[in-house]
Amino acid sequence: MTDPTGRVFDALADPNRRYVVEALAERGTATATELAAELQVSRQAVAKHFAALGEAGLVESRREGRETRYELTPQPLAGALDWMADVGGKWDARLAALRKLLSSGSRRHSRRPRS
Repeated sequence: MTDPTGRVFDALADPNRRYVVEALAERGTATATELAAELQVSRQAVAKHFAALGEAGLVESRREGRETRYELTPQPLAGALDWMADVGGKWDARLAALRKLLSSGSRRHSRRPRS
């Protein structure tokens, strides 16, 4: 997928990856081993989650001795938030127009003389 926003949504579709993002947001950095203990999955499984998050641009890694530490790079989240705000704004405008239409229709019908 070449759509950066789509890659972010794909990466965040998995609850374990959302946990990883939340953990990195709180702590700053973490290793696959640290998070594997918390998620009760293998270190390799967490490494695959990091790979998916990395493909979406959401994490970066760096070596510190024998460990690989991962850090959140939140910039791609801004694109996803912008997209959601844009779509939400369009829906708000459509719903406001619908409310106005329904409101004007109910006033017209309530003024109709009774036979």
